[in-house]
Amino acid sequence: MNNVARKILLSLTLVVGIVAASTHADAAQTAADIAPTPQMGFNNWNSTHCRAEFDEAMIHGIADKFIELGLKDAGYTYVNIDDCWADGKRDANGNLTPNPARFPSGIKALADYIHAKGLKFGLYSSAGSWTCEPKKENHGFPGGLGHEKQDAALYAAWGVDYLKYDNCNNEKIDAKQRYSAMGEALRATGKPIFYSLCEWGENKAWLWASAPPVDGNSWRTTGDIEDTYASMLRLFKQNVVLDAYARPGHWNDPDMLEVGNGGMSDVEYRSHFSLWAIMAAPLLIGTDLRKVTPEALHILTNKEVIAVDQDALGVQGKRIRVRDGVHVIVKPLHDGSRAVVVFNEGRSAKEVKVAADELGLDKEKTYTVRDLWEHADAQGDGAIRVRLAPHASAMYRIRAL
Repeated sequence: MNNVARKILLSLTLVVGIVAASTHADAAQTAADIAPTPQMGFNNWNSTHCRAEFDEAMIHGIADKFIELGLKDAGYTYVNIDDCWADGKRDANGNLTPNPARFPSGIKALADYIHAKGLKFGLYSSAGSWTCEPKKENHGFPGGLGHEKQDAALYAAWGVDYLKYDNCNNEKIDAKQRYSAMGEALRATGKPIFYSLCEWGENKAWLWASAPPVDGNSWRTTGDIEDTYASMLRLFKQNVVLDAYARPGHWNDPDMLEVGNGGMSDVEYRSHFSLWAIMAAPLLIGTDLRKVTPEALHILTNKEVIAVDQDALGVQGKRIRVRDGVHVIVKPLHDGSRAVVVFNEGRSAKEVKVAADELGLDKEKTYTVRDLWEHADAQGDGAIRVRLAPHASAMYRIRAL
């Protein structure tokens, strides 16, 4: 090989190396930026659990409703399916297969249907030998433990955009080890897949899940939500104190929304939605959108409240007061304004005053106080005075003039 040929070969090698390094960096960048704001979408579990109504036709209908009801326009992106989608055992090659009765067209076809509507598709598994839902044979559906690379590659091939990874049947193996294995496997596919850890806060995932090798995009801080005010209140209290651990790409998750499922009043559902938004929590609808009530849809599509949850600054609201059953949470926003939720957890009405200095406002300035539920403005020093019914909340956006 002459000198000219050597130089050409060396140049080509350098170019290939630079392109490969650039491609790898781009993939890493995409993975890191997959969740600049908390995830918004739908998950079927709270409305269907493992009942027979959970099937391909239902999920098609949900995706259709994202468009028809304006949910996509409001920012909802993910259509996620939960436990019970899989067959009871892996195939001869060790691959997961969909339940043929529930999903006769297969998972890739379902993902394609959802993608065709400009939406993203999410799937469920567990960091254990089996998932959480038991069958008559006294075990669940195959989990991902020991199959992380194989399953992640399959998810990528199917077009999965989101993985909810549960914690059942974990064989008492260290949580960080189990969730690291899947995190690494997902990244190795080269496809950006939102990684949602569902280990119920048992191992304080907020302390370790945001960093490699896990690199999770969200992690559960609580047990499962139930469609009751008591459950919602308990999960709020567990999550609100963890504001220091949330940031763009990595979010505290107090579980999915129950809005519209019938176990709470509209006043309580509005508080539920307001509290999740001020906490920069995931907004994953848990009601069957094919039969959602107008009242529930009104709550779920309040774009001014959604904008607080999705604010680009990526800060979880901080509770600055909890006294006599009244909570005050403040969230700074990217444009210099701040969102405020005042919440009355008690059984009696409360007259609440929040002074401007308590909110960190400048007494020398004049502010517009925007009521995000009444969609009305007031001007003044930024102080809040409101009468709250039992279990009610008020939500504001405060801007300096």
